[in-house]
Amino acid sequence: MSDTTGEPTLTHDGSTPYEDYVRAEVLTHLQRPLSEDPGEMAFLVTTQVMELWFTVIVHEWRTAADALREDDLPRALAALRRSGYQLTALNASWEPLAHLTPGEFNAYRAALGEGSGFQSAMYRRLEFLLGEKSAAMLVPHRGTPKVYDELSKALHEPSLYDEALGYLSRHGGTPLPAEVLARDVETRYEPHPAVEAAWQRVYAAGAGPLLTLGEALTEVAELVWRWRNDHLVATRRAMGGKSGTAGSAGVAWLEKRAAKHVFPELWTARSHV
Repeated sequence: MSDTTGEPTLTHDGSTPYEDYVRAEVLTHLQRPLSEDPGEMAFLVTTQVMELWFTVIVHEWRTAADALREDDLPRALAALRRSGYQLTALNASWEPLAHLTPGEFNAYRAALGEGSGFQSAMYRRLEFLLGEKSAAMLVPHRGTPKVYDELSKALHEPSLYDEALGYLSRHGGTPLPAEVLARDVETRYEPHPAVEAAWQRVYAAGAGPLLTLGEALTEVAELVWRWRNDHLVATRRAMGGKSGTAGSAGVAWLEKRAAKHVFPELWTARSHV
């Protein structure tokens, strides 16, 4: 905003329009370090930034899922493309934490108490959209009814991949079986040979809108794998094989997560093309 001289407008009634829109005053006063260690501030801010990226990625994937359900492929692809840029930025958020020594992390680790990343409600919504459903993951949120209700709703909704498979079934020439299309969406998605065969046909064709969709989902899956792997490496570097906070298995648990493929048939189908 500027006046007729081309100079920025410096006077405003009340707060600036920028503050009214961005709420920077709120964002920059959310940090409450619990130790005297100067490194805790970077840990806290980085974690909060990750939560913001989780929020926008969930928004994009819900947009893509809704669009696929409505057979609006261009809108779905646009949302998936945006989420790819956002995932890249999310993954870069590990950089401030990626080189912590055990001593540096231990200087403020006690401040976390029983806090752990797996308790993040927004990250859980992100995982649910990927098809990683588990009713047990609602349990930590029973004490916050609004969050619990939002997660419960997400648990009962089809995932992004469920909606993608519905689109594939309607437009791929050979409908997928009922056990895929009418599966219990409250449970973790498990690979199915008919889905692998359908993606194999898409990739064998060599071109077309379904292949574009497959590649957009594959890009998302790869970036999610990179997120998980970067989390694993940063944790291993900071604390080795020790148990994580809140009773988690730490690195051992993260290793299992990093080994899992998101949208599995998109990876296995390639072996048969």
